[in-house]
Amino acid sequence: MLPSTANRDSHPSPLSSPSFWPRVREFAVPASMIETATARREAGDWAGACAAAGVDIDFRLRSVVRSHGRELAARIRADLRHLAPDLLRWHLPRIAPHGLLRPGLTLELARYDPPERDGPAPLHLVVRTPPAWADAGQRISLALWDGSHTEPTARRHPHPRPNRRFRLDLHRHLWDARRADELRIRSGLDDLPSARAAEALDPDLWGAVPPDRRCAVDRWAAEAAILLRAEGQGPGGAVSVRLGGRRRLLLELEAGADGRGKPVARVAEAAPGASTPPVLPDAATWVLPDLDLLRTGAIEAGQLHPLVARALVPDLPPPARASHRPDAGGRAGASRLVECRGEQHRIGLVEGVLAPMDHDPAEVRREELLVALTGTPLPCLQAIDEAHRRPDCLTGVRERLDHGDIAGALAVVEGLLGPGALLRDGPLRDELEAATQRRITYGLFRADLLGPGPIHRRSDPRRPVDPRPRRPRRPRHTVVR
Repeated sequence: MLPSTANRDSHPSPLSSPSFWPRVREFAVPASMIETATARREAGDWAGACAAAGVDIDFRLRSVVRSHGRELAARIRADLRHLAPDLLRWHLPRIAPHGLLRPGLTLELARYDPPERDGPAPLHLVVRTPPAWADAGQRISLALWDGSHTEPTARRHPHPRPNRRFRLDLHRHLWDARRADELRIRSGLDDLPSARAAEALDPDLWGAVPPDRRCAVDRWAAEAAILLRAEGQGPGGAVSVRLGGRRRLLLELEAGADGRGKPVARVAEAAPGASTPPVLPDAATWVLPDLDLLRTGAIEAGQLHPLVARALVPDLPPPARASHRPDAGGRAGASRLVECRGEQHRIGLVEGVLAPMDHDPAEVRREELLVALTGTPLPCLQAIDEAHRRPDCLTGVRERLDHGDIAGALAVVEGLLGPGALLRDGPLRDELEAATQRRITYGLFRADLLGPGPIHRRSDPRRPVDPRPRRPRRPRHTVVR
């Protein structure tokens, strides 16, 4: 539901591509993750729910009690018990073209002011995505930030301060299970665009919105009012709307005639010397992707997150409990036909390994010896070797690995090749080894042993190492002979 490019938004929104969000919804938050995280959250195990959803916890509540008191720690604990980390992952901003999490981002979930005015600085419950070079498994971290840059989790992150565009403290329905039902109202599903938008928006505003963007124009007035109240301003004021790239739109919000009516948003011009207005969060700027997917028929309501589906489609029947173990395109355990020497032969799983089913073991051993002597094997053995090296399910395996669903990727491989198969050299093995190497890089980043900064003191073991490949330096002086 958020903009779709990491560093610039000059390209069309990924919603214009019918394959972007459906594939994100298929692979980014698997059903097994949702089921496990939900069960642990409902049992009161918020830390276990975070572990199931790929969320690392970078704080201890006992330390919060010692430094900020029991009252503030109790408020944080209450929010954590209702935190749905799988729902949070569902709504995090993503980038094109593969729908991975936007890297190097810090989002604020909640702010906790101390009970005493002269007490310590307020705490912010934030979620952070690692930089692009360390985003293996698409894991995220949950932290408490006090506004300083001295804590280890903030020091190693490239952008420890919460981003004004990607703030979720004003959109708790995107991560708080208690308020998930608010998604229907906040997404504008109950509004009539033709009637209510005309009351709250300047007609010139519709022409200012780029046609290739799915903007939630009919919700801007209400969302701007929420933002201004959170910033401590009155019922009226200016709000900046980011429409991609360097394009900005300044909205002037006016209260109703009696001061209590529905606010009206109008296009305004920036006054010289005026202070920078607050930025409308991206969660309020763009149309909810799930809403567009449902309207276009690109996805069914049953494929959405259960909390999202209940909010958008209240009369949806509860899903039947089923196994979420993925298979290789519905072919797990089934035999396949291969044209072999003018006949149709079968290959399938035999004792946990993909093997020819219409050749006796002695013939298979002779053919394997022939292959070792650089001979041409039987078509059945050629098909099995091709499956080990370049299986037709490789695309699904790669996407599952990119989104961190290692268990799902291995289940697809086992369903095709069998649990006892030994992978041969090829793209499939390369993808699995690359995923393992990326996990090691992420672990080093978490341990503060790897970072993007240059090495000034090579003798200092605490100095992080630059993981990015560098081009060889050219000589400063070239001698021509």
